Amino acid sequence: MMPVYKVWIELKKDAVRKNIRTFRALLGKKTKLYAVVKSNAYGHGLVQFSAIADEYGVDGFCVDSVVEGVKLRIHGIAKPILVLGYTLPGLYGHAAKHDITITISNRESFIAWQKAKAKPCFHIKIDTGMHRQGFQLGEIKEIIRLMKLKKLKAESFTGIYTHFAMAKNRRDMAFTNEQYSQFERACELFVDAGFSGFMRHASATGGTLLSPVFHADMVRVGIGLYGIWPSSELERQLSGNVTLHPVLSLHSIVSEIKAVAKGEGIGYDLTERMKRSAMVAIVPIGYWHGIPRAASSLGTVTIGKKKARILGRVSMDMIVIDVTGMPVRAGSETVIIPSELAKEILASPYEVVTRLNPLIHKAIA
Repeated sequence: MMPVYKVWIELKKDAVRKNIRTFRALLGKKTKLYAVVKSNAYGHGLVQFSAIADEYGVDGFCVDSVVEGVKLRIHGIAKPILVLGYTLPGLYGHAAKHDITITISNRESFIAWQKAKAKPCFHIKIDTGMHRQGFQLGEIKEIIRLMKLKKLKAESFTGIYTHFAMAKNRRDMAFTNEQYSQFERACELFVDAGFSGFMRHASATGGTLLSPVFHADMVRVGIGLYGIWPSSELERQLSGNVTLHPVLSLHSIVSEIKAVAKGEGIGYDLTERMKRSAMVAIVPIGYWHGIPRAASSLGTVTIGKKKARILGRVSMDMIVIDVTGMPVRAGSETVIIPSELAKEILASPYEVVTRLNPLIHKAIA
């Protein structure tokens, strides 16, 4: 069958199932598993990936914005949705209408929430040392005072959480332990003030893998559900006991093949000169699709079971690869696994997958 697309993304359903099963096995029966699908599900497709994760039984979803949450609702996701990012006050009504929980992380947002006609449920975020979003410990008594002053309904305040800064290495857990201790102290302040029944959560993928001590009432697993390790340290330390299966692969085809003589240059500015005569193939994929320019003369593409190195600079819509000695023809399929490419170019796999162009067609395998 002739290919319909020059470039496409393939999502493996079975890999999602296996990854969910892997993380379920780490959790106690009372700890909920939320899939973090923010920012287009880390390049995997917000709607496509969420539908698969929903089918295989995650307990809820974390998104970056109300807009993403509404999109999930429109496409049939009925499970709980938590917005992790900042929510514009003008969207509080939309969140309430679609039963989407937002994050309140500063005094101004809480005051805006109080003034809103339609009030969504919210989780309070605590800054335990990462110094991004969140109330610091010294601010908690004031937000509690405001919440009690306004006679806050218990059903509105449904959770409290924090985020770890360094949960990437089992041999370096001191700061993570300190963060969790601060988080527990923050929770105690709310309990002492008379609040109860709220959900507590602190762990993303790294914290979930580090220790069950950090699991609390729920975990927010993102990169791990996509089959990618959050750090090389955890991969080295845990891969013997934990197996993650990459969900996403990036596909294209060979569009043409040609011979290039020794000494000839390749691509823009001729940054690479051939050290020998070679057969090269052109693949119609480039940085518009999400292949980093850092992969120039460094990254590889898989054809069959063999690796072909990228030659010269990555162009907007094309790369050139060395296929010398390989049984390649026009139309041969090429595959890139983003997590493998990230290792080759010493980049963060988070960046490689999230920068994939969202317009690329996604096929479910």
